[in-house]
Amino acid sequence: MSTVTDGSLVLAFPVAAAAGLVSFLSPCVLPLVPGYLSYVTGMSGADLAAQRRGRLLLGVALFVLGFTVVFVSAGLAFGGFGALLQRHATVLTRVLGAITIVLGLAFMGFVPGLQRTVKSSRLPAAGVAGAPLLGMLFGLGWTPCIGPTLAAVQAMAYSEASATRGALLSFAYCLGLGLPFLITALAYRRALGAFGFVKRHYQAVMRVGGGLLVTIGVLLVTGAWTDLTIKMQGWVSGFKTVI
Repeated sequence: MSTVTDGSLVLAFPVAAAAGLVSFLSPCVLPLVPGYLSYVTGMSGADLAAQRRGRLLLGVALFVLGFTVVFVSAGLAFGGFGALLQRHATVLTRVLGAITIVLGLAFMGFVPGLQRTVKSSRLPAAGVAGAPLLGMLFGLGWTPCIGPTLAAVQAMAYSEASATRGALLSFAYCLGLGLPFLITALAYRRALGAFGFVKRHYQAVMRVGGGLLVTIGVLLVTGAWTDLTIKMQGWVSGFKTVI
């Protein structure tokens, strides 16, 4: 329990979840959501609009589970890697912070060519049975596209220097990315209307998301992230429940 309530995670967990939401709203994910929902359920657009929620929710949940396995495994690796290289943590954290700044600028459209998608030509069969495999392919194939936001989370996972904390941060990222898929499944028609609004304001969404990544990178480079986590640890350790 102390791992979850540690000051650094209290600060990093919502940031990682926000990064996941930014990934969902990005131009390489949001426009494809109806297609994903149709594929993982084996239903046509008309069936989706008819609100067959049981099958829709099951397919989407399995799809989200698939990419969660991929991203949490990566978080475990990055956190564990950070623990092994703790001796050089300061220098490497700053290097990762600098990379995060560049990726944030790329997310905002200032560094062309860094947002590419590698798609597999071999897709699993459409339907609920293939949903988790499609989720894994999404996690592997779309990594270059959602890379800027994911890289920021993995940089934080490395700075945590713990496989468990790295996995928790990646799980937070998956919550931010996966919950909108589930919400879309629950309210398909309304969600499509909201998607239209986001698409009309893509530039603002990308600038805000990129700004978040640049901010994370600056905090890592300057060491301010460490200072913030130390302060948060003090606040959390000094907190006492009323009862």
